[in-house]
Amino acid sequence: MIRKLMMATAAVAAFTVAPAFAALDIGEKAPDFSIDASLAGGVYKFHLAEALKKGPVVLYFFPAAFSSGCTIEANQFAEATDAFKQLGATVIGVSHDDIDTLKKFSTTECRNKFAVGADVDQRVMKSYDAVLMLKPDYANRTSYVISPEGKVVYQFTSLNPYRHVANTMSALKGWTTTAKK
Repeated sequence: MIRKLMMATAAVAAFTVAPAFAALDIGEKAPDFSIDASLAGGVYKFHLAEALKKGPVVLYFFPAAFSSGCTIEANQFAEATDAFKQLGATVIGVSHDDIDTLKKFSTTECRNKFAVGADVDQRVMKSYDAVLMLKPDYANRTSYVISPEGKVVYQFTSLNPYRHVANTMSALKGWTTTAKK
């Protein structure tokens, strides 16, 4: 019994500690990428460099479409998309899911508000150090704010889906205030 309890505690600790090892540092150049993405059920090629020409980008990685935490997070980003747009930001979520799955996810859970990209070969997840250590086929729940110059101005990693929107919004507002000076 004690051994099982210790193993369960170690497993929980691994999930809690693992995110601290991920993510690019603030000030680092964000790797450019192009990815098949879906917005409102349509498919197009998302190019980070093109999006950055319009303003900052909020890039968030999520483990799997339609899982409970990812649905919560997508719903919250959908609710906040207009506020992100008012600050000049583009929002895009990225997971390992295929584009057909993300076409559905973009309409139901993202509520046609923002794009989600299919990183089936994990090229983008790996370049952003956003691979879930204990399940390397999945993305870790990691969020970035990237300035129009392509620099990481904020990063946050936590499997808890509830703080990513508030944290990225706060970071974006802070960056916007600083950038205007």
